[in-house]
Amino acid sequence: MRSISSWPLATKLAALVATLLTLALASIGLTLWITWQLDGGAAAINEAGRMRMQTYRVALLLRDSPSQVGALAHQFDESLTLLEKGDPARPLFVPWNAEARARFAQVQAQWQALRPVWSGPNPPAAAEVERQARQFVLLIDSFDSSIEAQLARWTSILNAVQLALLVLAIGSALALLYVGHLSVLAPVLRLTGGLARVERGDFGTRVEVVTQDEFGELSTGFNRMAQNLQQLYAGLEQKVSEKTASLETERARLAALYEVSAFLANSSTLDALAQGFAQRIRRVAAADSVAIRWSGEANERYLLLAGDSLPRFMVEDEQCLTSRSCLCGHPQSKPGARVIPVLAAGPGAATLGHCARAGYATLVSVPVILHQRTLGEIDLFFSEALQLSAQDRDLLDTLASHLAGAMENLRVSALERETAVSDERALLASELHDSIAQSLAFLKIQVQLLRDALPAPADSSVARIVDELDAGVRESTGDVRELLMHFRTRGNTEDIEPALRTTLRKFEHQTGLPTNLLIEGHGLPLDADVQVQVLHVLQEALSNVRKHAYAREVWLEVQQSPVWSFEVRDDGEGFDAQQHSPGETHVGMRIMRERAARIGAAVVVDSVPGAGTCVTLTLAPSQRGAPEAVHEDQVEAA
Repeated sequence: MRSISSWPLATKLAALVATLLTLALASIGLTLWITWQLDGGAAAINEAGRMRMQTYRVALLLRDSPSQVGALAHQFDESLTLLEKGDPARPLFVPWNAEARARFAQVQAQWQALRPVWSGPNPPAAAEVERQARQFVLLIDSFDSSIEAQLARWTSILNAVQLALLVLAIGSALALLYVGHLSVLAPVLRLTGGLARVERGDFGTRVEVVTQDEFGELSTGFNRMAQNLQQLYAGLEQKVSEKTASLETERARLAALYEVSAFLANSSTLDALAQGFAQRIRRVAAADSVAIRWSGEANERYLLLAGDSLPRFMVEDEQCLTSRSCLCGHPQSKPGARVIPVLAAGPGAATLGHCARAGYATLVSVPVILHQRTLGEIDLFFSEALQLSAQDRDLLDTLASHLAGAMENLRVSALERETAVSDERALLASELHDSIAQSLAFLKIQVQLLRDALPAPADSSVARIVDELDAGVRESTGDVRELLMHFRTRGNTEDIEPALRTTLRKFEHQTGLPTNLLIEGHGLPLDADVQVQVLHVLQEALSNVRKHAYAREVWLEVQQSPVWSFEVRDDGEGFDAQQHSPGETHVGMRIMRERAARIGAAVVVDSVPGAGTCVTLTLAPSQRGAPEAVHEDQVEAA
């Protein structure tokens, strides 16, 4: 039997059309059959409803004209027979299933029990007949419901078939287009492309013979023609080959640059950006391992931001490097990759010796620079000696500049989000100052005038009410002033410590309580929009200390690694955390938790009566995880 690829073009198209037409006719026939089923089921529902009406008529006749019950009972028997056997001519038939048959059997059994009682000479009392009729109608309703459920399933199937018809129509059009593309357009494009390459002098071009039809014969003839031309121009083959190899190398470089650039443009977090960039640049540079290090504004420390295939001991020991303490971590103001031989007795090996221990022979350090400022560096580790060509250096420098631009874009995006929040809060502060604050100041004056207007021997209850009004106005004024102070607090894009100290100074000025700030560890700086949410949570915690704690001193402890955490602790009166849930009853605590949730953080409140309260804000751990490590056996073998 011949394969499909050897069929003539007309045969292929005819087979496709016949297949699609068969599927369409089958779908239409199935749709008509389901519609017929639905019509028969709808008639069965009507007949069941007629049975329900007949039941009530029998109940009424038993009370008014018992002699006519026999005729109605006969009609009821006919309805049961019609439902059981069906009537294809109408059409009318029940879409039977297990449930419908069980319900119908119950209806038949109940009717067989009621018929002799109702048709007999001594029918039951009217009340008993009414009760029996209601129970019987309930059975009919359940049978009717089973039919409706089955019709609903048929309707769903009909909808699915109609949707399939729509898909089939679209698929048919696409299939025709696809077959037309494969059978006509693609061969023509291959031939056209082959002719264009031959016209450019590439006589080694061959067109793939995919089918044995008319286009296959054309492709075979084209290949014979190209072979003859190649033999005529055999002397040019070596030059063409060399040029092709050069173009392929350049294409590979451009593809690598495009891939990395596209990834950097779509990265939304610094962790994902750094980890993905590390994996891609290691593949592009064919390095054994790579480390991406971030440096602060002063370039005093280099933090391990991401890595790929690094030995575990290097990941653990080089999380934070002091500037110039190793072969890595040398600030540069100008771009340019440095090739550094790794020597066991060299200056870097004398201090840490990690590169030599891991078996690396060469380190390539590429600074990440933006606007004459060093943001960090890319360290590529090779187990063999290496010499970089000018093209390789340009590629690494270009990739490093793209990384710097992507890091700056993330920083600017976070700063824009923080600025939008701060501007909105500044607008709210202005509105509060111009409206509520002014109104409270007016109320304060009015309360004082009211106090002065009271007669000398004023009633004690009146004086107490005036004092409560005065206290309430003063408390509201204090709250508004605190809001105005907090609304204008801004973070710092590089370091959150100045903002924390400013917040504590404002708290000291407002309450007179001494504060203490302790910052431990070294970690990557927080984004500006994360900083502003952290500051608002801490401000709310300090506000709760002012309002409820009755404390003598406040501590703020910050831990930067392994994850960022902020702890606000006081020595106030505390409360029983088991019996009192501030997160449910206190609006401020609920707002703190909502703010924390926006940045993937968590707020925990611990308190002991008489021993103070501790509010801890813990940011989510990094999503990038630890850089991929090499097994220790591999290190020893190296």
